[in-house]
Amino acid sequence: MSNTNNNIHGQWSTRLAFILAVSGSAVGLGNIWKFPYITGMNGGGAFVLVYLACILMIGLPILMSEVLLGRMGQKNPIETMRTLGIQYAGSGLWSLVGILGVLTGVLILSYYSVVAGWAMNYVYLGLSGTLDNVDAANATLIFTGVVSSPTNLIFWHSLFMISTAVVVGKGVVHGIERSIKILMPLLFLLLLVLLGFSIVNGDAVSAFYFLFKFNFDLLTAEAILIALGHAFFTLSLGMGAVMAYGAYLPRGHSISRLAISIVFVDTIVALIAGMVIFSVVFANDLSIGQGPGLVFQTLPIAFSSLPLTSLASVLFFVLLVAAAWTSSISLIEPAVAWLVEAFSFSRQKATYFIAFIIWMLGLLSVFSFNSLSEFIFWKGTWFDNFDFLTANLLLPFGGLLISIFAGWKLSFNISSSEINTTKLYWFRLWRFLSRYIAPVGIMIIFLDGLGVI
Repeated sequence: MSNTNNNIHGQWSTRLAFILAVSGSAVGLGNIWKFPYITGMNGGGAFVLVYLACILMIGLPILMSEVLLGRMGQKNPIETMRTLGIQYAGSGLWSLVGILGVLTGVLILSYYSVVAGWAMNYVYLGLSGTLDNVDAANATLIFTGVVSSPTNLIFWHSLFMISTAVVVGKGVVHGIERSIKILMPLLFLLLLVLLGFSIVNGDAVSAFYFLFKFNFDLLTAEAILIALGHAFFTLSLGMGAVMAYGAYLPRGHSISRLAISIVFVDTIVALIAGMVIFSVVFANDLSIGQGPGLVFQTLPIAFSSLPLTSLASVLFFVLLVAAAWTSSISLIEPAVAWLVEAFSFSRQKATYFIAFIIWMLGLLSVFSFNSLSEFIFWKGTWFDNFDFLTANLLLPFGGLLISIFAGWKLSFNISSSEINTTKLYWFRLWRFLSRYIAPVGIMIIFLDGLGVI
């Protein structure tokens, strides 16, 4: 392969820019509520150990594989997999892996944007004082009011999609990289400020005990499956985003070192978020609900009883918006890059065209909470079906094919040269995990999602 990067979109200016970009893609709403919740409910520190083992054996190898393929192809995921498929596997049908990733990213962002819109709405509610001194009944009424109004949801969904499109439309260097260099430090700063606030005003001891106590009694087979699944999904694998970002990575950087840094950032953010959330929840003796119930109903109650209520609430929901924004930028990028390269669209035209399609799809999720809430099929509402289809079917299948291609279709010399690690035994370990362990782990996730196991 060439020693230069010829990607028409440009390239990351520094190693840190790439780490921040991919970490931004990985750090999303799931890190803020899902990881802390599943950790505490499935064994605390014991679960964290299992999760880290799954990350190292499955998440990290596939993350390295996606970056590897992206940097080799230096194009959008569809063209990258078509070119590499012809060159190393004798078939352009491998482009279907790229198509799957691009499609998955579009579908995820269509409903992800709606939930991110909730967070933006709550920033406004916090600034207006609506979240001050709320009790359980008021918190439920506020959340119901947010999701039951199609007009309200469409407004915030639209605002979030526009903000995402504005960034991506400016390009890799002037748009994505510049915004990530602001958003990721902001995210870390907000986390640290909220951590300090929760330690001073919350019950940090109980939160630490909840998250890190080695409770092996709760570490069931189901808990291990949950750790396995989250290790795969938390790193934004199988949706084309990492591959697209890898295409903008200059050669000469060690992929293994970069991937380890990204995994570290993703995990640390999730654990700190857990300390923030559960410190204030336990201080108020509240129930630890799951998902939106925890973030949008339980936490406003917790914050309302603490000093500087409005400030704490606003900072937390700004944190949520920042996390969602960095993820949404990466979700739309593969489709935009494909339109630019395949059809010679200008970057702005491609961005707003894809954003409009995603916005239209998002209306199905908007109406899932109100006008179409009684229209149930397959796994539930449109929102439920988009979530199930992407998380349980498309993402694992895409990740499986990526692992197989990188592990089995690329020769030892080609992949070792691209990964560029100074320790050959680390490369051999990646190759072994990519060939044997990661595919088996993904198949377990896939079959579990289908309800087979």
